[in-house]
Amino acid sequence: MRILMVAPGTRGDVAPMAGLGSALQEHGFEVAIAANPAYGPLVVSAGCEYRALPGDLTRIIQRTDSAERPSFRDVRHSWHALGGYMEQAARGTLAAAEAGADVILANSVAPFAYDIAEALELPAIGAHLQPVEPSGAYPPVLLGSGRDLGAVGNKVIGRRVLAGPAPYDAPGARLRRGLGLPTLSRQAADRRRRRNKATTLHGISPTVLPRPKDWHAGLVMAGYWWPPGERNWRPDRALADFLAAGPAPVFIGFGSGAAVDVELAMAAARIAGVRAVIQGGRVHSDDAIGIGEVPHEWLFPRMAAVVHHAGSGTTAAGLRAGVPAVCVPVFTDQPLWASRVEALGAGPEPVPYKQLTAARLGQAIKAAVSTPSYAARAKAVAAAIAGEDGVAPVLRTLRNIPTRSH
Repeated sequence: MRILMVAPGTRGDVAPMAGLGSALQEHGFEVAIAANPAYGPLVVSAGCEYRALPGDLTRIIQRTDSAERPSFRDVRHSWHALGGYMEQAARGTLAAAEAGADVILANSVAPFAYDIAEALELPAIGAHLQPVEPSGAYPPVLLGSGRDLGAVGNKVIGRRVLAGPAPYDAPGARLRRGLGLPTLSRQAADRRRRRNKATTLHGISPTVLPRPKDWHAGLVMAGYWWPPGERNWRPDRALADFLAAGPAPVFIGFGSGAAVDVELAMAAARIAGVRAVIQGGRVHSDDAIGIGEVPHEWLFPRMAAVVHHAGSGTTAAGLRAGVPAVCVPVFTDQPLWASRVEALGAGPEPVPYKQLTAARLGQAIKAAVSTPSYAARAKAVAAAIAGEDGVAPVLRTLRNIPTRSH
């Protein structure tokens, strides 16, 4: 069976799919992954075929100022840029599917993959890293807020948000017309899949977010899909020497969506009385070092705590490492994961990126490293996650799908 994974987005969207693809290939599947060019090497290193989706989402979503509120003009510009990005992703997905596939797995920002699957008469399955289905169990992730609105409020507002406009709507409509398909809005397609209890796989740990009772039978909480391991990776001399020169430091990094203010990070580390490993910063002193990309699987277990933006993949990596986390959510689903870390007892109250100060971050770091219960709960969550197999539910689903001979 030839599987095409469609993963527009940033590294956090692609890396779990690459890990899942690598695991599926070990079970005899042929896997291709459609992603932006920056992640082609990641896909190939996982042993999967790479198919290009033009564009670079990181450049669009990056935010560097935590204090300034975006103007209407800024919002309109971002919406236009996202629409252009999704237009490229939709066209790229069609080309990737036409290159050969028996089944399409699409992430949550690629609804146009369902239209392409319909035109090519292929089965399509959701493969999500975020719980976008409206539910009473969690606040709507598209609101970018971790505030619980109550069971009724969460579900009602979640449905309204999902029914609202999105940057991929117009590209999807143009794609359907070009493919000669009848008019069908993304919202109507969502409702139809919900009525039919269509399968959507979620690469989310049920320990971290228990499967909601109001989900229909087709929504599967599979468990985390871990990025492919880099078994031969070794740190450079500077990082190795820094780690060996003192007590375990604290990691500080905010992923693709926000820049790290190095001076703020170092000031926070001094307030907390810890050494720091700062991702994306240029610094090298006795108590701090700047790094680029370093595998979380290798780095996080060596930390006293991790400070991050609470992206789905980074949150998973921190919990897997069994160390406390200080979450600094920026947007979309990040406030949800930050709230889950706090609810699990694996870290203190989140510090929203827009409210970030050295003093506030420093106090949160100090609490994370000096409160024994955070470390204990983090280790307990890590042990529970270690017993989960996120690949097995995917295998069961794929093996039950009838496909055309090729």
